Order: sequence, then structure tokens, then C-alpha cells
Amino acid sequence: MPRKILVTSALPYANGPTHLGHVTETVQTDIWVRFQRLRGHDCLYVCADDTHGTPIMLRAQAEGVSPEQLIAQVGVERRSSFERFLISFDNYYTTHSTENRHYTERVFKALDAAGHIARRTVRQAYDEQAGMFLPDRYVKGTCPRCGAADQYGDSCESCSATYSPLELKDPVSVVSGTRPVERESEHLFFRLGDFGDFLRRFSRSGALQEAVANKLDEWFEAGLKDWDISRDAPYFGFEIPGHPGKYFYVWLDAPIGYMASFANFCARTGRDFDAYWRPGGDTSLYHFIGKDILYFHSLFWPATLEGSGFRLPDGVFVHGFLTINGQKMSKSRGTFITAERYLEHLPAEYFRYFLAAKLTSGVEDIDMNLEEFAARVNSEIVGKLVNIASRCAGFITRGHGGALAGALPDPALHAEFVAAGEPIAALYEGREYASAIREIMALADRANLYIDQAKPWLAAKDPARAAEVQAVCTQGLNLFRVLMAYLKPVLPDMAVRAEAFLQAPLARWNEVANPLVGTRLRPYEPLATRVEPAQVQAIVDAPKPAAPAKPGPQAAPAVAPAATEIAIEDFQRVDLRVARIEAAEAVEGADKLLRLTVDVGGERRNVFAGIRKAYDPAALVGRHVVVVANLRPRKMRFGVSEGMVLAAGSGGDDIFLVSPDAGAQPGMQVK
Repeated sequence: MPRKILVTSALPYANGPTHLGHVTETVQTDIWVRFQRLRGHDCLYVCADDTHGTPIMLRAQAEGVSPEQLIAQVGVERRSSFERFLISFDNYYTTHSTENRHYTERVFKALDAAGHIARRTVRQAYDEQAGMFLPDRYVKGTCPRCGAADQYGDSCESCSATYSPLELKDPVSVVSGTRPVERESEHLFFRLGDFGDFLRRFSRSGALQEAVANKLDEWFEAGLKDWDISRDAPYFGFEIPGHPGKYFYVWLDAPIGYMASFANFCARTGRDFDAYWRPGGDTSLYHFIGKDILYFHSLFWPATLEGSGFRLPDGVFVHGFLTINGQKMSKSRGTFITAERYLEHLPAEYFRYFLAAKLTSGVEDIDMNLEEFAARVNSEIVGKLVNIASRCAGFITRGHGGALAGALPDPALHAEFVAAGEPIAALYEGREYASAIREIMALADRANLYIDQAKPWLAAKDPARAAEVQAVCTQGLNLFRVLMAYLKPVLPDMAVRAEAFLQAPLARWNEVANPLVGTRLRPYEPLATRVEPAQVQAIVDAPKPAAPAKPGPQAAPAVAPAATEIAIEDFQRVDLRVARIEAAEAVEGADKLLRLTVDVGGERRNVFAGIRKAYDPAALVGRHVVVVANLRPRKMRFGVSEGMVLAAGSGGDDIFLVSPDAGAQPGMQVK
């Protein structure tokens, strides 16, 4: 039975660039959303920029722009980054909107009318020079407990003590550098304690992970405190009706931004807002958030929804932080990686895949070890998954005009792959992505083993076995198609390109039950290329300043300069490997090139070599050669070359391939 599902991820704050921490959450959410759509469910995904608060106001002042201009600039960058990471939002909006003002005021008025809003005088730190009350973290000083210097006004990073800003020794305003004074102001408070019994029931309703519910028990035991939901002018946000100079605290209107973004979507599409937000409907609501905002989403948010007459979330899915090489993202350590910096050097889908291979339904942190990242992409995406298609496509294209066989030679194996779909679907549903990836890669190993045992490259040498080659490769490509269907939530762009190659779109999870037989393929183009260490290192290396331009035009030298000398360390960076040529063919439209499919120790690669005048392609099949295995893939007019075959000679028919001694095996390193 198709479900109607509304999904959100936490609203990133519009006070800085989009970084991989933001992307981690949206990728986790997007995989789940895409999976639900593949299963035939009506799944909508909305989000927005969180745009209010003192930090936004102060940054805008520092940059000489209005807060509205600042958040508009950030919004453009953020939408671009998320789009390039293939996040499939149905609506990405802003909390600084008429819709958000409407629902924030509606929630507040309902809570106030029900007696859940209190008014009382508070004493706060005030910056006389800046003329403003200071948020806790805009006051710094010496910890009153342990004496640690340069601590924020809410907690000590050294001893973990909590306190008010005015308890700090020698407090200083972060805004002006002056000592703040103490002033009184009337504030509005949400009586969170009114909802204690309700929140205890909600925490054990199944909407929260067990670890999260256990954490809430600690807060219940300590007692629920009233929540200050107002801030004094100057403040960038919504002014509270009936309270001039008072503004809604950003954390009240931020989660209401989920409702506002969806309302904006409904206004554009004709969807029924109330069907998703009134209690008792037939829809589902799920939030994906980080553990740093757990308190707001597991206590304040459900309490405000309950108190104002809106539906509760069916699930609040909490995840851990992203660390880089075991460390928190840090600019000083070179581990603060923006989305744009990553995308300058690496494909988005490699990060999506790596995250999927690490993510579980728990709240543990996810570490992006850069060596592991490169190894997993090269081994699993390139060496296992894409390898299946690249191994089989050439034989079908060259020997059979792109036509698949009329039947599978091993339908039981295909049925086994199809039967694995439901257990894998259950893992996706439960957000156990890492387990799903393990199951899929185990199937990829099975597919590669089938091809290895069938050895179509040997059968292709005998014209009498042409039908056998066609059948084996048809089987292999169908197994590949099943795997791509299971990975489509993770690798959506690659899946679309694979569908184009197979000429068989996959709109639903179970469509792979019917194998492709008797159809035609399009010419195969590489679906993925290896990640090189330099690419991975580049995302954490500081950008190098551009070399200054030399004044005046430079005359070209009359004689080409001699080759620059290199050190032995430079040469040792070249990874030379033994490879076996499995297929060779002339490249149409190129006089010198042959297209070689080589086996580099279980990994198939596509290599272009300028040896056409010296070698008959048929004579090269089965021959061992030496290749440069760590050469960056090169996009050519005829396709992508994923390495270089070593040869010597003056050119033309005077070329001799470098071959290893007898006994060498594919993948063996050449010293």
C-alpha cells in the first residue's frame, strides 16, 4: 500500500558556507527519500535555510550588507551545493518568509491562549557600547569553576561546567571587546514542564532511537526548565505580536520552518497542508537531525506541536557528527571541508557512497578516513560494481552489434539476486545503510566470480562459441542492472547513466525481476574512474596562491627545452603494474589509436594506446603488458583512458610494447 510521507532534514544556519557536515545529513536523508520513492511511495522532502538570530545580524553588519542580502547570498550558494550533491528536495526555502511568520505567530498564540507562556524579568549581560543584550556565547571570560581562560558564557570547554555569562570572571563582550553590565528585561517563557508526562510518553513511543530516549530520561530526572523564547532588540527575526521590541528566539521559529517550507510547496502545487500537519491523518512525518540539536527536536519541538494542536513526528532520526581522519572538522587542522572545495576535486557520488557504507541507524560519529575513502571507492565502485559492466559491454558491442541474448544462461542466479531485494529494502527502511552496502557488494563479488569462471575473453577467441559469450555477458549485465537498482538511492546519477547504457529505465525497486533479453545496448561509456591520492589530499590541502603574472609578452623559445630532471622520489610515485589485454579494437575516426581493455589484477580498465600501425588488435588479446596504474584518467574524444601502456620506439610501425618476463600475473607491481 503506497504511503504518503513528509521528510525533513535540519535547517542549516545561514551564517557560513555549506560544509561536509551539512552534506552528511542531507545525503543520509536523501538516500532514504529516494529509496521510498523507488518503493512506490509518495515521499516529499522539504528543507530551508535557518536565517534568524544575532550571529546573522552581526555578520551582515560586518560585511556592510543587510541581513536580507546576506541570507539571500548564502541561499544561492547552499542551493547550488546541495543540487550538485544530488539532493532531491521537493522544496528548499527560507525561515525568513511570510509563511514562517504566519505559523510562528499561530503556534505562539495557541500556546499563550492555553496558558503555556509565562512572563518574567531576567537579568542579562548588556553591551553598552554596542547597545544590545548579549547571547550567552557572545560573552567570554575565565571559567568560575576551574579558572580556564577564554571560555564562552554558557559552558566551559575545559571542565564542562555550565553557568550564566555574568558568572564568568573578567567577562568581555565578543561584539565590542568591552566589559558587559547587568540589566533587567522582561522575557517570555514556554512552560516546558507543563508537558513532562506527555514528553515521557512520546520518548518511549518508538519515535526516538533507544539511545536518545535514554538520554531524555537524564533530562527528565534533572527537571524540565522553562524555555526563554524571546529576545530583545536589536535582533534579526520576527517581532512578537503585542510585545514591541521583543523578537521570537530563533529556535522557536526554526523548526516551524519545516511547516513553512511545506506550506510554500503546497501553495505552488495544490497539495493539502492540513493532510500532513493535522493530528490523526493518514500521512507520516519524519525528521533527520544531528545529535547537537537533540534537545530542541526531542523536547521543545514535540511539546510546541502538542500544545498548538499540530501532529507529532512519527520519527526523529538522530545521527552523529562527521569527523575527518578521526578529528572534528577544524579550519586550523585543515579538516574543515566545504562542499565546494570537495566538488572541485571529487565527484559527489563518491562521498554519497562512502557515507552510505558507514551510516547506521545509531547516533555514533561517522569518520571519513581519507585513505579508506579512496580505497573503498576504487575497490568497490570501480573494481567491483562498474567492472561488471565494463567487462561485458565490449563483447556484446563488438561481437553482437550491441544485442543481448534471447535468454539468460543461469536464471537461478538472477533470481537469487532479485530475491535479495527485500532484505536489502528492509535495511534501507531501517536506515542501516552500511549493512545494505555490504549485502550489495557481496552480490557484486558473486557477479564477478560468475564472469571469472565463465571467462568470456577466452571463449571470444573461438568463433564457434560466440553464442556462449553473448549469453554469459547478457547474464553479467543483468546482474549489474540489479545491483544498480539497489544502489540507485545512493548513486542516482550513475544509475541514470547505467539505465541509458542498458536502454532500460528503472522507476521502481522490483522492475529488475524481469531480465533484459533480446534488447540492444548503447555504446558503453565509463561510469566511474579511480580516485587518485592527490585528488583526496587536495580537499584538505590549503589552496595554493596563484603565481603572479609575468609582465609583457613572452617569446616562444626557438628550441624546446630539455626535459626537467626528476629525483628518484618522483619516479617512485609512478605505479607500474602488469596487465593482461582482454580485448583490443581499432578506434573509429583515429588513425593511430587502439582501445584496449586490460585486467590489472581483477580490475578492468579502458586504455587508449597509439599503437595501431604496429600491432594487429586480434594478436594482442591475452598478451601481458606494463601499464602506469596511477595515471589520472584522461577524457578523450573517444572516451576516457584509465591508464597508459608502456611502449618504446620512434612511432608509426616502429613501436614495441614493454612486456614482463614469463610468469608475471595481472596486478603484479613492476619494480
